[in-house]
Amino acid sequence: MPTFIDLSAPITPTPDDIQPPFLRVQIDFTDHDTSAEQISQTLGVPRRLMRNNEWGAAEVLHIGTHNSTHVDAPWHYNSQIGGERAETIDELPLDWFHAPGVKLDMRAKADGDAITSRDCEAELDRIGHELQPGDIVLMQTGRDRFYDQPGYWAMGPGVTAEATHRLYDRGVRVMGIDAWGWDQPLPAQAQEAIARDEPGIFWAAHQCDLPYSQIERLFNLDALPDHGFTVSCFPLKIVGASAGPARVVAILP
Repeated sequence: MPTFIDLSAPITPTPDDIQPPFLRVQIDFTDHDTSAEQISQTLGVPRRLMRNNEWGAAEVLHIGTHNSTHVDAPWHYNSQIGGERAETIDELPLDWFHAPGVKLDMRAKADGDAITSRDCEAELDRIGHELQPGDIVLMQTGRDRFYDQPGYWAMGPGVTAEATHRLYDRGVRVMGIDAWGWDQPLPAQAQEAIARDEPGIFWAAHQCDLPYSQIERLFNLDALPDHGFTVSCFPLKIVGASAGPARVVAILP
């Protein structure tokens, strides 16, 4: 039997000081007693006709498409990619999201450092893997251990636009990272862009004009070998959306 490794962040209510307001999660829980009372009032069914006088527990989830572990669509980056309307998450090919995985260890990188094409090539040489079209490349930074801490969204290194282009040119269409975002932290990029007064610095890898997908906020990459596993990362089919939450799983033979 294969071994399954969960690479997804837990979905729990977000403390106010962890994420910006638009990225917080709220979960409204309804227990068996409350739901029994509600359905009894709605349909007139006496509670004595329900097992243990209970009905089904339920939850209402208030979650953004970019909360927790999620897959970005090209539509997230820009309205047009390569001169064409960018694709939304429901329009992407399913075969992108179940494919051989490769882990690149970038844990030596400090917060704000750039992960370059040279870094990727050196790591591929170290692990002895030749990228194949369709491979899913996962960047291990170790920042998943800070997921529930204030400032997490500004932690980690980030992949450069040049490295993203290099991976894309070699046939990679899905790339993931165990940090808040694929790019270098937004505050650092914002400061540099303002200081230099140049486009192409802020959100550089996102807006590098490529129709690819990112998986952000992965977990447990330390449980994976460097390669020889399959990644399954199907996003929710939210029509017209820029991303979809996903239960990302690695499958080892």
